[in-house]
Amino acid sequence: QLQLVESGGGLVQPGGSLRLSCAASGVALDSYNIVWFRQAPGKEREGISCISRSGAYTHYVESVKGRFTISRDNAKNTVYLQMDSLKPDDTAVYYCAARPTSSCSYDQSRYYYWGQGTQVTVSS
Repeated sequence: QLQLVESGGGLVQPGGSLRLSCAASGVALDSYNIVWFRQAPGKEREGISCISRSGAYTHYVESVKGRFTISRDNAKNTVYLQMDSLKPDDTAVYYCAARPTSSCSYDQSRYYYWGQGTQVTVSS
């Protein structure tokens, strides 16, 4: 059974950076594509970035493109989300989710495995 644990969240000032980690246990992560979702207060959860199983393909939604970088280290069974130039609008609980296919999708119903989330707060 695949288990995911996010870490790296916290409080950061606008313009600052954080790196989130999504560590997997129980199963090798290289059979899963990974999506980072986030849920801001009072808003629906949204997918923001996806990485394919090999890491060769990545995708970002417009709101984070150019500021966030998704990567993975399959040897460490971990996926990362480097977040730079953070804005107050990035404040949310961030979740990673996995599914055992090669294609990326932001349809939450397609993801079987979820982490518990990590809080990111961008505020001065």
